[in-house]
Amino acid sequence: MTIQVGDSIPAVKLMQATAEGPKEVSTEELFKGKTVVLFGVPGAFTPTCSAKHLPGFVTQAEALKAKGVDTIACMSVNDAFVMGAWGKDQGITDQVVMLADGSAVFTKALGLELDLTARGLGVRSQRFALVAKDGKVTHIGVEAAGAFEVSKAEAILAVL
Repeated sequence: MTIQVGDSIPAVKLMQATAEGPKEVSTEELFKGKTVVLFGVPGAFTPTCSAKHLPGFVTQAEALKAKGVDTIACMSVNDAFVMGAWGKDQGITDQVVMLADGSAVFTKALGLELDLTARGLGVRSQRFALVAKDGKVTHIGVEAAGAFEVSKAEAILAVL
């Protein structure tokens, strides 16, 4: 079942690349007492993700924070090294937290997995964006296959 407005964010561990190596980040720590925008992408370095989705949140980071967002996080079913390299490639500094869900545990807990095994990509995340306040989902937009409307930064700005 897909996570819905009013649901709590599942308690799991994600990974983040740091200068000291991969670091565990608990969703409880990430979401507790904060307003968080989390967007999920099917894969780092993929065309729409690299050309539109991630750059849109970087461009709109100040506007999102001006509307009360404490943290903007990007999550993909990739490892922390890939997410770190993608962040570097995209010039990410502190605008967006790059999170890895290497085994799709969080993605499956959200009910947002996408099986792309037939395309040689394995299980990935659907393209989505959600807003959570103190660990409770207040908005979620999940894209239809091939679409890029409800999860882009401008759509999230419009609901804040």
